[in-house]
Amino acid sequence: MNRKSLAILEYDKIKQKLFQHATTEMGKRQVKRLRPSTDLDEIQVKLLQTKDGADILRLKGGVPVPQLTLITDHLKRLEIGATLNGKELAEISQVLRSANEVNRFFMALADEKVELNYLYELEEQLETLPQLAKRLQVSLEADGYVTDDASSLLRSLRRQISTTEATIRNRLVALTRGNNAKYLSGANVTIRNDRYVIPVRAEHKGKFGGIVHDQSSSGQTYFIEPREIVELNNRLKQEQVAEKEEILRILRELSEETMPYTAELAHDAKILGEFDFINAKAKYAKELKATQPLLSEQKDIYLRQVWHPLLEMDKAVKNDIILGKDYQAMVITGPNTGGKTITLKTLGLVQMMGQSGLFIPAFENSRIGVFKDIFADIGDEQSIEQSLSTFSSHMTNIVNILEHVDQDSLVLFDELGAGTDPQEGAALAIAILDAIGASGAYVLATTHYPELKTYGFERTQTINASMEFNEETLRPTYRLLIGIPGQSNAFNISERLGLSQTIVTAARNLVAKDSQDLNNMIADLVAKRRQAEEEAISLQANLDEAQKLHHDLATAYERFVNEREQMQDQAKQKANEIVEQAKQKADEIIGELRALKQNAATEIKENELIDAKAQLNALEQKRALKKNKVLKRAKRKQAFKPNDDVMVTSYGQRGVLVQKVGEHVWEVQLGILKMKIDEADLEKVNVEPKKVKRAGTVLRSASTSHVSPQLDLRGKRYEEAMTEVDRYIDAAILAGYPSVTIVHGKGTGALRQGITQYLQSNRAVKSFNFAAPNNGGNGATVVYFR
Repeated sequence: MNRKSLAILEYDKIKQKLFQHATTEMGKRQVKRLRPSTDLDEIQVKLLQTKDGADILRLKGGVPVPQLTLITDHLKRLEIGATLNGKELAEISQVLRSANEVNRFFMALADEKVELNYLYELEEQLETLPQLAKRLQVSLEADGYVTDDASSLLRSLRRQISTTEATIRNRLVALTRGNNAKYLSGANVTIRNDRYVIPVRAEHKGKFGGIVHDQSSSGQTYFIEPREIVELNNRLKQEQVAEKEEILRILRELSEETMPYTAELAHDAKILGEFDFINAKAKYAKELKATQPLLSEQKDIYLRQVWHPLLEMDKAVKNDIILGKDYQAMVITGPNTGGKTITLKTLGLVQMMGQSGLFIPAFENSRIGVFKDIFADIGDEQSIEQSLSTFSSHMTNIVNILEHVDQDSLVLFDELGAGTDPQEGAALAIAILDAIGASGAYVLATTHYPELKTYGFERTQTINASMEFNEETLRPTYRLLIGIPGQSNAFNISERLGLSQTIVTAARNLVAKDSQDLNNMIADLVAKRRQAEEEAISLQANLDEAQKLHHDLATAYERFVNEREQMQDQAKQKANEIVEQAKQKADEIIGELRALKQNAATEIKENELIDAKAQLNALEQKRALKKNKVLKRAKRKQAFKPNDDVMVTSYGQRGVLVQKVGEHVWEVQLGILKMKIDEADLEKVNVEPKKVKRAGTVLRSASTSHVSPQLDLRGKRYEEAMTEVDRYIDAAILAGYPSVTIVHGKGTGALRQGITQYLQSNRAVKSFNFAAPNNGGNGATVVYFR
């Protein structure tokens, strides 16, 4: 792109503003080299990089690139085997530290799933070189000072130096105190020629012996190294020399370790400069309140509410500039100081910014074209005395433009044909515009000539435009009116300034007026076109959002289906494992029961049977039910209290709650057994009240129920008898007997007492008493059911 246009449109001022936001020498160099590109793909990449930078600036405050010095010369010296000083190596170390920090920064962004277009790929090009980075960081401070950790010898030498210096100061302080103070010009210990000395008055210079190193300007004071510290100063000097030699050795070693990585370091510096440059573009876009432009391969320019980038957004007048779709040429007419020139510069400079990968000062969804060159002939009119030279200068520039212009060019003419006879100037302007149009170039021209208003109507691909003028305030509004030629305001202005109405009317009659209906029609068409453009942008935004939503929903549904299938497979596999385990456990329990049954010598106790049944019940896998209001109400209904009938789920046995013995533990009567059971293992059993029996007699036969109305327990052991009583009572109730007789004998009374306790705890028993004397007396108990 030609330099003259860059200068005319003040492109360098944009770079100066951008330069202020760069922090590294590499980034500043990139700003200095910045030029508009003519490659559409390259421009697109640069704009997307700027967008990435703007997103990171908004989310994280920018990519963390500190101030860095250019290390190109350092690396060149390393390549020829030179030893770098501490400051130069520290600057290289800073580049490596920055590369590591940027690497960690982008890893964190990736973990947070921040989407970027190009910066992840750019960051992957960084070489962190961890071993070299650690070595340099340990050995050097930011200012190049070699640290004590650089080598054990350096640390030892510096300790020796500190000890020697402390000894020298103590000796000299001792010399300056007491009676010796009167021989001194002051009590300060100082240094001359890298050796510690004391200030001695001239008349007493031989008092301390030693070596004179300096004399004051007045000659009244000698700076003397006392004889007794000469040896200490010599030792200190030797230690300091050894320290310098060790530092040089360390620097030489560090340089040798760094030398193999000069290519990687140069590339790191370049990439960090890129990040700094992208940061600068993002910060400038934020400062300017600029937006990302869309690119049009067809050079369809639509700048929505654009303003000049060197003006403040809040104060600048914003205009829509449309060029390239329906017309390739626009002729702007209007009075001086109306804003025609600034409109030309705005279009040209905004195009240059966009083609440089910068955001532009316009509203969102603005479009720019891609031009191989932008030509500008812009300059203020000069005085009449300089008209010839002005015309010659303009014409020379126009001739040069016509020699290089083509279909990929944008041409900006300010006051085309000015500086000569108006009639000839208008004719030249028309001819020049025709020549530009024939080349296929895009053109924006301003003029005073009324003949060019007609040109805009007569030529295809050409449209008139004007700068709005407020007749009330007699001031320009700086608003661009596309499709409406500039109107002459001389009559209105003259009338408002007090010129006679008669004179103004006579003047109007002398001028042929253009049809106002045509102007109104054009204005209406322009308004409708702008409305259509805005509606198209809004609809496109809605369409993009709908497509994105559809894509997100489709992706989410596909993920849901996949996860559901995976969960079903996992559930089936888990269920199969549980079933297999249950089978194995059940087989083991059944085997144990069979073994107990076959062993006639072993008597199976009731609690063993209950435990075995509990083990079988435990094989059932309980489903976790959702917690809802219905379950909560049901849970409240299931609140336990003493004397409630419950089912012990683990044993499969019914029982009665006796009392609560813990926070979630109850004592439960299970037949003749009392056990402590957790609430989680209990289920409340609702006992339905018995229906009132109708009058009548129901006959049941023992043969039908297969249950005898009398149970004889004589001769049986206590445990066996109690188990049989429990089973018999249940069977008698099921058989419908109103009463039964249990014959237990008199004996020791233990069995009778156990039966009595059992019957007292059984809620199905209405009452019981001993049999009649003729039926066994207290050796038998008659039981009545409810």
